[in-house]
Amino acid sequence: MSTRKIVILGSTGSIGKSTLDVVQAHPDCFDVLALAAKSNDELLEKQYRQFRPRYLCLVDEAPGKRLVEKLKDEPVEILIGEKQLAELAALTDTDLVLNAVVGAAGLKVSVEAVKAGKLLALANKESLVAGGPLFPGLCKRTGTRILPVDSEHCAIWQALGAGKETEARKILLTGSGGPFRTLPLDDFPRITVEQALNH
Repeated sequence: MSTRKIVILGSTGSIGKSTLDVVQAHPDCFDVLALAAKSNDELLEKQYRQFRPRYLCLVDEAPGKRLVEKLKDEPVEILIGEKQLAELAALTDTDLVLNAVVGAAGLKVSVEAVKAGKLLALANKESLVAGGPLFPGLCKRTGTRILPVDSEHCAIWQALGAGKETEARKILLTGSGGPFRTLPLDDFPRITVEQALNH
């Protein structure tokens, strides 16, 4: 069995950490090329020391600079910024990109991975909410696929795979309500996009 070269974007969050648990349990199956996080330089440093990727990225500048200083003698390229995060999604050697980036920032990552023809393991729902219509054409053009890894859209993907494509006319996806589950219904018309994305 060949080793899959993977990039994990959002490696310090719950899905990223769970993915690294799988990598640790199956070291002959995966080679971690890059890890990225928004601001948790301490955990990203620990992950680097365990998995030894070639690239690290922190979106926020101050923790990024701290990490550069801590790892200045290590054989790793450290990138800082949102643009650099998206660049990791298109690394030439990559077989699989896990997008576990939180919020709307994940859309650019998803687009770059698919444009580069990378298999995209997607945990970032906002990519599909904000950019859903982009992906069928991009996937067809590049010959790649998107694999859902977060619970809700993975369950739908599995259910749809159990039958014929023509059997489902509509999909209704319920949610926990996130930050609005205790908000009175009268207040719903005043919810902003920023509030909806901040959960």
